[in-house]
Amino acid sequence: MVQIYGTLGPACGSEEVLMEMFQAGMTGVRLNLSHVGLEEAAEQVERLHAAAGRCGVRPQLLLDMQGPELRVGRLAAPLPLEEGHTVRLGEELPLPEAVLARLEEGQELLLDDGRLLLRVTKRLSSGGALGQVLRGGILQSRKSAALPGLDVRLPPMTDSDRNQIRLAGAYGVTGVMQPFVRCREDLEAVRAALDASGGRDIRLFAKIENLTGAARLEELLPAADEIVIARGDLGNSGPLWQLPALQKRLAAACRRAGKPFLVVTQMLASMERNPVPTRAEVSDIFNAVLDGAASVMLTGETAVGRYPVEAIRVLVNTVREAEAYRQSLPGIPE
Repeated sequence: MVQIYGTLGPACGSEEVLMEMFQAGMTGVRLNLSHVGLEEAAEQVERLHAAAGRCGVRPQLLLDMQGPELRVGRLAAPLPLEEGHTVRLGEELPLPEAVLARLEEGQELLLDDGRLLLRVTKRLSSGGALGQVLRGGILQSRKSAALPGLDVRLPPMTDSDRNQIRLAGAYGVTGVMQPFVRCREDLEAVRAALDASGGRDIRLFAKIENLTGAARLEELLPAADEIVIARGDLGNSGPLWQLPALQKRLAAACRRAGKPFLVVTQMLASMERNPVPTRAEVSDIFNAVLDGAASVMLTGETAVGRYPVEAIRVLVNTVREAEAYRQSLPGIPE
C-alpha cells in the first residue's frame, strides 16, 4: 500500500485536524527542520501521536533535515520583490556566505523552489551584490535558494541536524530525510550519526534534488532505505520541461533495483488556496503511483494551506484509484 504523508505546520496544528487527516487515510507526516526543531515542535509532535493513537494508527514521523540545502536567512518581515526592481543581495535579502561568494554578474538566483527569479547585475565591494528581479513575488524567511549551473559544496549535516538526530528516538521519529544528497558518503555520514545515537531502526531517505545526486543514483541506492524524488529544487537544476523525463528515469532505476521511492513537491499545490485540485494535479499523482511510487507527500498543502484535510482526502482517493488500476495491469511499465 502506498504511504500517504502530510507535513506538519500551523494549518494542521490541532489534534482534531490531525485526527481528521489520519481518518482520511494519512499514514505519516514530515517535520521540516529548516523552520522548526523537535524541541520547539514538541507540543505539536505530542498532538500528532495523540491524534494517531485515537485513530488506531502508528504514525510515521519523518525529519527533513537542513543538510547542505541553501536557504534565505531570517527576514524581519515578508519581503516584496517587484519585477524590474533591484535588491541588495546579502543586505536586504540575506543569503549564506557560500552563495554570496559565487555571485557574479549575469548569474541567476532562484528562490522559493523557483517561484522567484533574480539576476545579478553587479558585485559590491561589501561582498554582496545587486540583483534585478525577473520574476517577482513575496519572499518569506528560510525559503530555498539555488544557483543554476553551479555546484555549491557544503557539509552533509549542520550542527543542528546532529542535535536533532540525537533527539529523534525520544520523539518517535521513524525516518530521516537527507536533503541534496550528492554522493554515498553523504548518506553514510548520516547513517553513522543515527546509529551512534541509538537510531539503528530509523529509516534513511535520500532526497534527490540536483543533477549530481541524480547522476549518482546507482551508488546511492544501497545506502538509502528509500529514495525521494524531490521535484522542487530538482526542477531548478535544469530547464523545468526536462523534469518529467528525469523523474521517469529515476523511478525506473528505483524499480529495477527494488528500492522504494517517494514523490513530493506541488502534488496538490492549488489546494493551498482552493478546496478542489486541478485535473493536472490528480493526473500527476495517478501517474506517480503507476510509476511504482511507494510513498507520496504533501508539503505546504497541509502545513500552511487552507484545506489540509481535503488535500489529504484527495491524495488518498487518487492514490487508491491508481492502485486499483495498477492491479489490473500485467506489470509496471519500464
